[in-house]
Amino acid sequence: MSDVIVNKVAESGIVSLDLQDFLPEESALASIDLKDFLFMGLILKEKDFRTALQSMDWKVFEGKAVGLHNSADAIIPAWAYMLVAAYLQPVAGSVFMGDTDALRRHLLLGAINALPAEPYQDKRVVIKGCGDTTIPPEAYLGITLKLRPVAKSIMYGEPCSTVPVFKKK
Repeated sequence: MSDVIVNKVAESGIVSLDLQDFLPEESALASIDLKDFLFMGLILKEKDFRTALQSMDWKVFEGKAVGLHNSADAIIPAWAYMLVAAYLQPVAGSVFMGDTDALRRHLLLGAINALPAEPYQDKRVVIKGCGDTTIPPEAYLGITLKLRPVAKSIMYGEPCSTVPVFKKK
């Protein structure tokens, strides 16, 4: 009897993929809530809004992904979003319509879509299911749709304990 310990998981050829690796850095994100520009929390006054935008330090958004949204129960005219976008576009890395959570999901899905599928060709892939950060369900959907055409199999969980999702026949 041999005393050699064999790591069967390492020898299995399973590729582990952690979706947390695709999350954007929090320091690269910013948001603008148009409720902060509302008069009495109800209406947007054009002159005051333009003055406020002109006096803003737009450099704080330099290179960042910025989510633009309105958390107040107020109707914001379309031109207001356009005006903020006109200020943001020269400095921000990207501008997205939505709050920070929606922006984070958008960037996560973009990173998954940009992932080259070729390295996973005919591989057994485990999509990590546990971690420090909650991964939205749409990310699991996106990675499955990305890898299904090329992977030999897709599993969810950890290499030592997986839930089968797809297996090429």
